[in-house]
Amino acid sequence: MATIGFLGLGLMGSAMARRLIDAGHDVAVWNRSPARAEPFAHDATVATTPHGAAAGREVIITMLRDADAVRAVLFGDGGAAGGMAHGATLIEMSTIGVDAVMDIATRVPPGVEVIDAPVLGSVPQAQQGRLRIFVGATDEAFAAHRELLSVLGEPIHVGGRGAGAAMKLVTNSTLGVLMAGLGEALALGRALGLDEKVMFDVLVDSPIGATAASKRDRITTGVYPPNFKLELARKDLELVAAAAERAGLDLKLVRMARAWLSVAEARGYGSLDYSAVVAAIRGTEASAGDQNDE
Repeated sequence: MATIGFLGLGLMGSAMARRLIDAGHDVAVWNRSPARAEPFAHDATVATTPHGAAAGREVIITMLRDADAVRAVLFGDGGAAGGMAHGATLIEMSTIGVDAVMDIATRVPPGVEVIDAPVLGSVPQAQQGRLRIFVGATDEAFAAHRELLSVLGEPIHVGGRGAGAAMKLVTNSTLGVLMAGLGEALALGRALGLDEKVMFDVLVDSPIGATAASKRDRITTGVYPPNFKLELARKDLELVAAAAERAGLDLKLVRMARAWLSVAEARGYGSLDYSAVVAAIRGTEASAGDQNDE
């Protein structure tokens, strides 16, 4: 059993923290909005500050919106870094990019190991412990924390520190591109007079089949409860574009997918599932239905 401080109880973080608690670990949780932590009060320690969640804990996990949020939670007033003891490990599981991971590693207290371990998957995979976890760490740090991470899914050691963040950018570069491609295909089919059901029946057996199948119900009903919020997908493509620019690459498909996500966000779809970009492309309405995830 490990003592864990878990920071960030959004859609993904709540599911991940729950799995760690159910696996028997001693977990302290913190969230900026205290109401998100209330369901954990019976079987975890609910901290009022990030410092309180991290104090005396062997492992501190961050699962937050972006790099600014991670830095604020770690190094701001009442920040978790102030509670980290020598020998503790910070496992950064948000999607924040390589530069932010490296910067954070220089700012934690001496003797604190930093591992970057962003995840691929959404809420159902987090609930079921089927996330793919891209781990950037030394061989020794990976071996020491592999069993813990296995509670959440499949840990894959992709290289040294920063490699996990890099691999997450590589995988996320494809998500927006595939969804925007599906949206454009459906828009074209509608303009050509094709029946939507027939289009989906064909597309699910095409190279884009997995994407079409997984989002079919949302697209056909216009109801997009979020597993992965569109505003976060747009943020991730901003990170991809910035990393590509620093590497001297012009990733045209990424730029176009980011543009479509920005259009959808401007239409008010940011809090919906990222597949709502299809509605923006087709000019149809999108809503969250009756679900309230906040």
